[in-house]
This record gives sequence, structure tokens and C-alpha cells, in this order.
Amino acid sequence: MYSKRLFLKSFLLFFLLSCQSSIPAQEYKKKDQNAAKVTEKVELEERQPIFTGADQIPLLVEILKNKHVGVIGNQTSRVGEKHLVDTLLDLDISIVKVFSPEHGFRGKADAGAKVESEKDKKTGLPIISLYGSNKKPKQEQLEGLDVLVFDLQDVGTRFYTYISTLHYVMEAAAESNLQVIVLDRPNPNGGYVDGPVRKEGYESFVGMHPIPIVHGMTVGEIAQMINGEKWLKGEVQCNLTVVPCQNYSREMEYSIPVSPSPNLRSDEAIQLYPSLCLFEGTSVSVGRGTKQPFEIFGHPQLEGKEFADFSFTPKASFGAQHPKLEGEKCFGKDLAEKHKDQQFYELHLKWLIEAYKSIDSPDFFITKNKWFDLLAGTDELRKQIIAGKTEAEIRASWQEDLEAFKKMRTPYLIYK
Repeated sequence: MYSKRLFLKSFLLFFLLSCQSSIPAQEYKKKDQNAAKVTEKVELEERQPIFTGADQIPLLVEILKNKHVGVIGNQTSRVGEKHLVDTLLDLDISIVKVFSPEHGFRGKADAGAKVESEKDKKTGLPIISLYGSNKKPKQEQLEGLDVLVFDLQDVGTRFYTYISTLHYVMEAAAESNLQVIVLDRPNPNGGYVDGPVRKEGYESFVGMHPIPIVHGMTVGEIAQMINGEKWLKGEVQCNLTVVPCQNYSREMEYSIPVSPSPNLRSDEAIQLYPSLCLFEGTSVSVGRGTKQPFEIFGHPQLEGKEFADFSFTPKASFGAQHPKLEGEKCFGKDLAEKHKDQQFYELHLKWLIEAYKSIDSPDFFITKNKWFDLLAGTDELRKQIIAGKTEAEIRASWQEDLEAFKKMRTPYLIYK
């Protein structure tokens, strides 16, 4: 048993969290507007506040007491208004070091920017970057640790790199006989499954696993799938524990309280991200260097096109030191404004297809390092767009693989 002092501190913190205005009870509604009327019991359950894995402090204290801990976290690793690392240190948990993903421990680095290993100014803890040349923790970096705690807010897409970091953490932990504890968090795009499944030969840090672009799973569920399908190198399996969310269903609407990365700053951007991120593999801007990244798209050659009723000029700014088409006036669409009161239940291709038809450039698809194909997880999507296939035809080509994926993921699902 841990001391009465630790128990009282952890119990008090858990009690305060349940009352905090920073984690308010939210009114949730089913994303499927045509679904049958929800029973009164389910409606009551959906009004309960969601508790993430990190919110369950007494349980974490019990698991982590007397252990040397490494935390994989960033600015989203919160317990209410407080960082997970600060919370655990205040409860006398022995945190030895912190590992940070893409964008860094405080989440300020540009996408793809080099993240340096350093010391955290507040705690003095060493921070080891898990991006760039050191995506997988080295054995010497894990020395002196008993357990790794993984707590990152994901957005539910294959090419968002936090689940790739999870993969390498689990692999390194298995090789070093360390336990991995995943503190689960809701998936803001968890209500649907969509997009092409990554094909063999298109493995990369934006596509580690043979899953669709929108997988509809939480990080905890993905971790169980990685283990269960033996996707780690050498088919090893790690000692994995998932601390699930409470009062969460995958079809609930969920608003992330802290931006998961510098260019995902709103619910609209997070919902549009599965569709607009494919533009990252083209010559079209998705608004990096503006106040609306991943809410808009545009290109100078779209001027005068019927659908291009919005304009912007990318400039160097926070989260985008050298944005695509910097200083050039771009014409396109403000999708957040157009769809502000709508939900996005599928990965849309219509804007990508329209832009391709309207921009006369051999470099529309950025082919250096097969970037578009790596994001898509296949070269088939690019070839289909070039061949003039309709969105309906392209979507139909995904369905068999999507059904197979849904069956494969079933044993690993935690939430209804």
C-alpha cells in the first residue's frame, strides 16, 4: 500500500477533477442524424463528463508507485489544467525522463521540423526527442526505467504521426522488457472509418500500419491492435496496459481542449484534416501561414474558378516558418465557414478532384519521395484522379478493404 499521504493527495485531486469547470459535462448527440431515437438511459450516459486515462489519478498512483517512469507526452498530456508530468511529480511519482513526439514537448515545432533533445525548464527533466533521426527510443535511453507512460491526444488519422511514435515506443519497450501504459483519450474523428487502406510497399512514418486513413479507433485500441496483429519488428509483443476513458462512446462529439499540434487549432480543422491533409502532397496550400490552417485551401491558378470564392496569402508565422506558396495570393475555399454547423462523416475528395482539374501543372502531385502516395498509402488514388474517376467510383474501390479492416479491428475495440 502507498502511504496515507499519497492516497489522500491523489484522492483529493481526483475529486477536484470531477468537479472542475475545465472538464465540463457536455451535451453529446449522435453523429448519425438518421439513427433511431436514443433511449433516455443512453442520453443520460452521454451527458456524463468524459474522464480520460490521465484523469484517473488514484489508479495511476497505484500502478506507478515505487517505479522509475518515462513519460511520452506533449502539451496535450493534461490532467484538467495541469500537465500530466507536473501532476505525477506532485504525487511523488518518480519520473526520470520525458520523451517528446513530432512538434516537441510543448507542441511548438513546425510539422516535420527537427525537434531537439533538451531539458524541461519547469521541472529540469531531460527531454528526449522521438522525431527526426531518433524516432525509436534507443536502449541506452531506456536504461534506469521500469515503465513507459504514453499520453498523446491523437486525431484519428493514419498519417498523424503520434500512432507511429506509439509503434516505436512499444517496439523498444518489448526489446527492453519494459511495461507500456497507454492513457487513452477520445478520438475526435472516431465515429467513422474511411479512405484507402495502406498497401504494402508504402510504409512510412505517415503510414506505419495497414489501416485506412480514418481508422475510427482510439490510441489505446490502436495499441492493442499493434500488439495483437504482431506488427512490431520480429513480431514481438510488449507488456501493454491501456487505461480506458470513462463515459466515452466513439460516436460522441469531442472537442479537444488543447491543440494537438500548431496547425490544428479548431474543431473544424480537426474534422477537415483527414480530407485536406492529402493536399499536403500537392502544390495546393491548406492555409499554413494563415489564421486558418486546415480550414481552407487554395492556389494562385484557381483564381476565377467558380468554386474558388475565397482568397488568402500565406506568410511566415507560428507553426509555419516557411509555408507553401509563401507571399502568393491563393484562391480557393473557406470550408470551415461554409460548413461551420455541419459534421464531416466521410473523407471528401471532391475538392482535391476539382483542384486537379483546374490547375495546369505537371507538379500538381508532389512526387518527390512519393509524398502524395505515402499520405494516401497507395499510388492508386493518384492514378484514379489523373484518370478522371469520380469520387463515387474512387470511394467504391475502397469498400472491400474497409470491410476487411472493420472485421480485423473488432477484437481490439474498447468502446461501443
